[in-house]
Amino acid sequence: MNKKHIIIAALSLLVFMHPVGINSQEDSLIDDCLSSIESPFVAGDSSSKALLVGEEVAEFRTTLFDGNTYRLVMCSHLPGLIEFSLYDTNRNLLFSNRDFGNTCSWDFKMEGSMECIIEARLNNEIAESGMAIMLLGFKVR
Repeated sequence: MNKKHIIIAALSLLVFMHPVGINSQEDSLIDDCLSSIESPFVAGDSSSKALLVGEEVAEFRTTLFDGNTYRLVMCSHLPGLIEFSLYDTNRNLLFSNRDFGNTCSWDFKMEGSMECIIEARLNNEIAESGMAIMLLGFKVR
């Protein structure tokens, strides 16, 4: 077998072994996550996601506006897998779901506008890897 045939065989093997179901699983997870943002909340226009392994920490940044009531939802394939915390830009802790049994959502009203940092990490007692999907909804007035 010449070099050209080996390369073609290797590429063919990669195509057949590609995990086709991952995107559909991710879409299903986002749909499940969206069901946590129900009336009177409306989902924002984007989701953020991260694949976490071991002690990795995902960081999401967003601006929250004065007077709005928000619902922050963090989803994964396993209940309680994702621990998340909300900080201001000076890293002052504003909320941690660890203090509330690793709840997957939190509703809060902003007093003043600010940029925030949302960190997500795995609860390694449950799994060593997993997908974190973050959605931020707001309450319709």
